[in-house]
Amino acid sequence: MQKLPDNFETYDEARQRGFLALKELKDQGRRVVGVFCSYVPTELIYAANAIPVGLCASSEEPIPAGETRLPRNLCPLIKASYGFALTEKCPYFYFSDFVIGETTCDGKKKMFELMNELKETFVMSLPNSREPREAAVAAWRSEIIRLKEKLEDFYNITITEDQIREAIKLKNKERVAFQTYLELGKLVPPALSGYEMGTKMDASAFTFDINDRIQSFDTRTAEVQHYWETERKGKFSDRPRIMVTGCPNGGVRDKLLKTIEELGGDIVLIDTCGGIRTQMQKVEESGDVYTALAEKYIDITCSVMSPNKPRFDMMGTLMDEFQVDGVIEVILQACHTFNVESYNVKRFVTEQKGVPYLSLETDYSQADKGQIATRIGAFLEMLS
Repeated sequence: MQKLPDNFETYDEARQRGFLALKELKDQGRRVVGVFCSYVPTELIYAANAIPVGLCASSEEPIPAGETRLPRNLCPLIKASYGFALTEKCPYFYFSDFVIGETTCDGKKKMFELMNELKETFVMSLPNSREPREAAVAAWRSEIIRLKEKLEDFYNITITEDQIREAIKLKNKERVAFQTYLELGKLVPPALSGYEMGTKMDASAFTFDINDRIQSFDTRTAEVQHYWETERKGKFSDRPRIMVTGCPNGGVRDKLLKTIEELGGDIVLIDTCGGIRTQMQKVEESGDVYTALAEKYIDITCSVMSPNKPRFDMMGTLMDEFQVDGVIEVILQACHTFNVESYNVKRFVTEQKGVPYLSLETDYSQADKGQIATRIGAFLEMLS
């Protein structure tokens, strides 16, 4: 198992540091927009000279408060999102001028109605299919323009296409830095832990200067590459190489990612919306900016799209490139799109790729921690 770096910053530490940094930015009069999902085109927020901030959604702490108005048998991510907003225990929500939601699932769509009573929540209507392609892109393009107009009206500004194009170039530069870092998982034997990989990606949302984020990832990538060249290259490892796919795993990071590596697996690939899934495709930098953004964002391979063939095409390519020995799919309870799609994921992984597969359905509580560890241990033993 790869050791964490001496200066490793935990997610909670990065989140706390971000609180203070964001307060200072607000005191300076900066614009702040809260977002939840990777489908939101943050290029428009940057073009408005505003800061997009990822809102709190990965702790069980506020779930009891959320359940006072939401059903208990709802996805923990949704209940945590609303619970944090309701209790005002998320400074990122508190400091946001308004919030951008999206209709990725029925639970979030209805929850945003309640959230709008707490703070203005602008909801983008995401098509539930990429087919027919021309109609889907046109529909999402119109929503992107609607968001641009919302930003202009809210801040009483004008956003030019040149400003959007510059933001596209900057975000593409960030995507390259993120993807290059995540592709360190291709190294054999591995040179960094998947737990570090996932934590650093999630915690990057709390660094608000995009150039600082890029520099941080470029620096860490160079450090890991040097470590592999001097200390790891050519050495043998019998630890199975694991791909983690499925739902966002921020709320189960320790219960799952850390456990996988403590029990003998190496997470080399994280295929979630906080991992490589959203980084591989860049936005076209020429042509119509709204169409370019629509083309990129509608192609994110989340299970909310139906049918979702691009997810399987991408998975197959990544499994080969990262030399994956086993796939573990994380499914949050009541996340129906990922839960239903898991049948096809299992069939694809085991039948077409010939790789063992494990599905873990869980929530943010610690009640099933022992059972999860037992199942992961048995799966890794099978791969040995």
